[in-house]
Amino acid sequence: MPGVWRVLSVWLLLLGCFSSLSFADERLEICHGYGCVAQVDVVYAEAQLEKMRQVLLLAVDADDERSFLAGAMGQLYRWAGQQSIVRNDRGGNYADENVPGRMDCIDHSTSTTRLLRLLEARGYLRWHRVLEPEARHFAGLIAVHWSAVIEETGTEGGERFVVDSWFVDNGEPAVILPLDEWKKGAGPDV
Repeated sequence: MPGVWRVLSVWLLLLGCFSSLSFADERLEICHGYGCVAQVDVVYAEAQLEKMRQVLLLAVDADDERSFLAGAMGQLYRWAGQQSIVRNDRGGNYADENVPGRMDCIDHSTSTTRLLRLLEARGYLRWHRVLEPEARHFAGLIAVHWSAVIEETGTEGGERFVVDSWFVDNGEPAVILPLDEWKKGAGPDV
C-alpha cells in the first residue's frame, strides 16, 4: 500500500500544480487626467476575461483578430467605466471638456497597451504581438498623438497597426489602422 499512497500523493501534487495555472481576476491600472497623471485600479473578473477569450478565439486569421480586437477593447473600456470615472471620456480631447475621467492620447495609448498586454499574457492573441506605443509627428518636430501598437506575427517583417481608443467614446470599439497610414494622419476627425 505505501506505493499506492506515493502514486496518489504525486498525482494530487500534480493536480494542484495544474490547477494553480488557471487564471483569476485581473487588476489593471487605467490612466486618466491627461498625461496619465491619475490612475484608477480596475478589476476584470475571470468571467469577463473568458468572454474576451471566446470572442478572440473566433478569429480565423490576423484580419479577423483585429476586427474582434477592436470590439474587445471597447468592451474592456466599458467595464472599466462601470467601475470608475473614465466612463465620462469622449472621443478626442474636446467633446468631454473638463469632466473628471477624461483621457488624452497618452492616457489611451498607455491604458490600451496595458489591456493588450493582459490579453497577450493570457494567450488570447494568436496573430499579433504587442509593441510599445508610437507617436505621430507633424512638421517633423512635435509628437502630437500617441497610440498603442500591435504587429502581425508569423511573417517576416509583420505589418504594424495602431489600436487607438482615443478616437472614440468610452466603450466604443477602438480604431485599428495600419501604422503607416495612421502616421500620415489617418483616423476619424475628432
